[in-house]
Amino acid sequence: MIDGLCDQVGGKDIAVVGLYCDFLAQQEQSTASMLGAILKQLVRGEGISEHIWEAFQKAKKGFGGRGLRLPDLVGLLGKTISELDLVFICIDALDESAPKHRRELLKSLREIVEMSPNTRIFLTGRPHINDEITKCFGEVVRIPVSPTQEDIKNYLEMRLDGDTDPSAMDDELRADIVRIIPAEISDM
Repeated sequence: MIDGLCDQVGGKDIAVVGLYCDFLAQQEQSTASMLGAILKQLVRGEGISEHIWEAFQKAKKGFGGRGLRLPDLVGLLGKTISELDLVFICIDALDESAPKHRRELLKSLREIVEMSPNTRIFLTGRPHINDEITKCFGEVVRIPVSPTQEDIKNYLEMRLDGDTDPSAMDDELRADIVRIIPAEISDM
């Protein structure tokens, strides 16, 4: 999806930025660190705007050289995005983020969209977070995506082919994995 957007907007004053939420990195992926990563992607290659430079210098002078606080990052993102024609913020696997950070992130994204209506948000996640997203943004467009049994089988085979200890599994076990798991998942 991100590659397709990037191919379509090449050379225009349009930015596409993205994040992947990782369940195993929930503590490191705070709202501030995720928004900081988005800001970093937006300024990469363009040179750092004076308002961003000044905000970071001011934060460095604070107690212990702290980083920017969440409201500062939201404001910087809003201002930076407003200088572009259109910005797509893509966040994959939002459901993998810690619930506390997810709520803060959604609220911050809503504030950014309010400041910069030229922002488009694309989120992916499992259905259990739909209510959180709707509560934060109101009306949203949903595109349900479900893997086919063939998709699941191909994924399993790819992962099994990359097994670092192939001697731990015989052909019969491999065949059972590739046969049973796709059938069980499609019944969910």
